[in-house]
This record gives sequence, C-alpha cells and structure tokens, in this order.
Amino acid sequence: MTKRQAMRSGTWLCAAALRLLAVATPALAQDAAGHGKEIFQHTCANCHSTKIGVNKIGPTLWDVVGRKIAIVPDYPYSETMRALQTDWQVWDAASLDVYLRNPREAVHGVKMFFKGLPGASDRADIILYLDTLKQ
Repeated sequence: MTKRQAMRSGTWLCAAALRLLAVATPALAQDAAGHGKEIFQHTCANCHSTKIGVNKIGPTLWDVVGRKIAIVPDYPYSETMRALQTDWQVWDAASLDVYLRNPREAVHGVKMFFKGLPGASDRADIILYLDTLKQ
C-alpha cells in the first residue's frame, strides 16, 4: 500500500463524521460551515476565489466538493495535480481532508505553497463551508 493510499483509507472516518454532523445536527453543521468560512477568508481567499469561473493564483473553489480533480477551465494545473485525475477522481471530504492537512505531502510537486491546516476540526469546517458553494 502506498503512502497516498494509506492516507486516503485513514480518512474515511473524517468523511463519515462530516456526513453524520450535517445530517444529525443541521444547526451545528451550519455553525461549523460558518467557522469554515471564517478560516477560508483568513487562510485561503488570497489565492482562491469562491466565484464561478474566477481563478486567482489557485483555481476557483466554487462547487469543489464532488468535482473532478484538475478540471477548472483556464487554470494551468501542475502535471502532478493532473495525474490525480486517475488516483482520486473527485474532491470529496476524504481527499480534501488529506490535501488540506499538508498539500505538499499529499501531492508531491503541487504548485500550492500553503503549508496546510494541522487541526482536523478546522479542516472539517472548511470542507463543510466548501460544500455549501453550489448552485
């Protein structure tokens, strides 16, 4: 088992917890998504937009949860990121959690210079927020 496979298999618990939180307690999920938005604005918004079709240094994160990896038009993805199209297929809660923990460890050769979010609850909240960015 590769390191990437081990990291992915170990994150199923995070994905399950996010789904359980959103279904079992909508008010808590809304609060967590609000907290995720705050973290996003302080940590991610300089490089990523949440608007449809608006890329910055990084690609737009509009509708990122459930989206195929490396498909945003007019964004020059790294070769390494494009290679994930076959490994991870889509950005789901589990793959986003692995990536946001430490992007450069999760995807060697990625252009993103962000060091990552060590806090699991912060990552979960950002993922809940990103999941609200849909039509």
